[in-house]
Amino acid sequence: MSEAKSNLIQGATGEWEIVIGLEVHAQVTSRSKLFSGAATAFGAEPNTQVSLVDSAMPGMLPVINEECVRQAVRTGLGLKAKINRFSVFDRKNYFYADLPQGYQISQYKQPIVGEGEIEVDLPDGSSKTVGIERLHLEQDAGKSIHDQSPSQSFIDLNRSGVALMEIVSRPDIRSAAEAAAYVKKLRSILRYLGSCDGNMQEGSMRADVNVSVRKPGEEFGTRCEIKNLNSIRFMQQAIEYEARRQIEIIEDGGEIDQETRLYDPNKGETRSMRSKEEAHDYRYFPDPDLLPLEFSEAFVEAEKAALPELPDAKKARFMADWGLSPYDAAILVEEQATAAFYEKVAEGRDAKMAANWMITELFGNLNKAGLELSESPVDEAKLGGLIDLIADNTISGRIAKDVFAEMFESGKDAATIVEEKGLKQVTDTGAIEELIDSVMAAQADKVAEYRSGKDKLFGFFVGQVMKQSQGKANPAMVNELLKTKLAG
Repeated sequence: MSEAKSNLIQGATGEWEIVIGLEVHAQVTSRSKLFSGAATAFGAEPNTQVSLVDSAMPGMLPVINEECVRQAVRTGLGLKAKINRFSVFDRKNYFYADLPQGYQISQYKQPIVGEGEIEVDLPDGSSKTVGIERLHLEQDAGKSIHDQSPSQSFIDLNRSGVALMEIVSRPDIRSAAEAAAYVKKLRSILRYLGSCDGNMQEGSMRADVNVSVRKPGEEFGTRCEIKNLNSIRFMQQAIEYEARRQIEIIEDGGEIDQETRLYDPNKGETRSMRSKEEAHDYRYFPDPDLLPLEFSEAFVEAEKAALPELPDAKKARFMADWGLSPYDAAILVEEQATAAFYEKVAEGRDAKMAANWMITELFGNLNKAGLELSESPVDEAKLGGLIDLIADNTISGRIAKDVFAEMFESGKDAATIVEEKGLKQVTDTGAIEELIDSVMAAQADKVAEYRSGKDKLFGFFVGQVMKQSQGKANPAMVNELLKTKLAG
């Protein structure tokens, strides 16, 4: 089965459409937990960041963390969502070994944030709006560790009570690529806001993916939920496998069971975990230990006024002020640090050239070397210096690539490398004319052919002159002087 550009999948009985909705769990950036003062630092020794509240000791009462509430409101505003000035915490009842209370404090019918939307940039350069259904605050569970003993499981409660924002999308996503683009954009917004660090490998952002299939235009099919995906690549693989699995079952005359599944990246397949619970299975009821959350319009307006420039606004500004294409602007605004780096490089220079050097050369070399932008041996000033040397004709664009490679390797600035290696571009008319005369003398037969009408040979002469100059001759001057000389 192959996926067409229309996102439809070809099955044995015709085309199928995937319907995807995501529930992203984003750990709130806060030094303490949602209902206790215990620390939230990543990587601490097991069970060293656990308060009496987190371990559900008798008589312990939760106290709401104001910073977590503020971060949730800011995130809602960043998602262009409705902020509910009255919201309620509920108990979601289920048993699990790493859930000491026997329930999770979450929100159900009255969440802190209502409907919003995200503008998603797709790989083909187009964009799509994905609806947000809700954002609610809840506490995380602890962690069960099954690989330390052949006969026992261990429980680490460090994560128990950590504040999570569960961000639930509408079922508007139609392919694994769209799901990946949605998560990247959501992560970008959260990082700009500073409300979640988005580090999926540390588990501070993970996704549950609801997948169903249907014939185009028909009602939604039965969905399966794939839990706890903490990698965009694995999420795409899981969606593609699950869609094919469901199509094959239906085409063989079977029915899809609504269930929760896990993705095994080693086998590249999803497997059944448990039957999917409905809301009534959790016996939700308002938490009697917590008052409803209420805040004023003034509080919401103050948070709105304090928001940073977010990716969409920055992208629009880069296109308007710097003349960038939607594609280039989207790449450069994905991370705040990248956008700031670009603006320093582009200031007072050719903005398109700055974007090209960053996206192609700098990012290409960083990817190859496995480095982050913050670790780059070529900083804003050095890259800007290289672009200046191209702009004032000190070096050609071709030589600049060699200079950049040397800069990345050695950390030296462009001017130093050009001086040390004698790479300055030849812009002296007399020197270029001498090179042309030498080439024409050596290629007299080709000159005769050119003058008899084979004007396609012009490129050959340009190449020969550039070769003679070791790439240092100014290409525009070479072209201009060659035309005059060859015209005879």
